[in-house]
Amino acid sequence: MADRHNAFIRANTAVEVPPLIPEIRLHLATELVPIWRASEEALAEMGVPPPYWAFAWAGGQALARYVLDNPEVVAGRAVLDFASGSGLAAIAAAMAGAETVTATDIDPYASAAIGLNAALNGVGIEIATGDMIGSMGPWDVVLAGDICYERPLADRVTAWLRTLSEAGVTVLLGDPGRTYLPKDGLDWLVRYAVKTTRELEDTDVRNTIVWRFAQS
Repeated sequence: MADRHNAFIRANTAVEVPPLIPEIRLHLATELVPIWRASEEALAEMGVPPPYWAFAWAGGQALARYVLDNPEVVAGRAVLDFASGSGLAAIAAAMAGAETVTATDIDPYASAAIGLNAALNGVGIEIATGDMIGSMGPWDVVLAGDICYERPLADRVTAWLRTLSEAGVTVLLGDPGRTYLPKDGLDWLVRYAVKTTRELEDTDVRNTIVWRFAQS
C-alpha cells in the first residue's frame, strides 16, 4: 500500500519550494483541479480526505518560518507536528535541531508524503497515523498549522491544545485568519505575509500569524 501511495504522489506532484521557506523542498501540486480530481478518482471508494498534503498552506509556512528563524524554540526538544499534511513544519523543526520530531496525520497519503518530503530534505521524522486528539504524549512542543477552518474540528483541537499548554507544553498555532480561531488565550508572536493562490484562497497573499497558547 505504501508503494501505491508513493507512486500516486510522485505522479501527481512536482518538487517545489514553498514561497516563504526557500530552505525546504516539497512534493506539491502545481495546480489544484488535477490533483483534486485524481484524488477523487483514486480514493472515492476508500473515504480518504482530500489531498490537503499536496499544498503548502499558509499556517504551516508561517510555523516553519518561525521555527527556522527561532531554533531555540525546538532545539533539543521533542516536537509533535499535528495534522502535518506535507510535513513542512515537522521538517523545519528537524532542521532547527529538535531532538525528536513526530508528524501525525489521519490521511495515509499525507503520511506517505511526509516520508517522501523528509527524505527529500535529508531529515529523520517519526510518522504517526490515527486521531491524536486527547493524547498527552511525551512532547515538549506541539505545532499546529491551519486547523481552525471548521468549527467541530477547531473546537476539539483547541480544547486539547489548551490542555497541553496548561500541562507545560509549548503550543504554537499558525493561522491565516480562519473563522474559528479562538478569540482568547493566545499570545501573538509574529506575522508573515504568505503568498498563496486564488485556487486555494480568496486572495494572493495571506497575512498569517503564529500564536502561542497562553500558559497559566
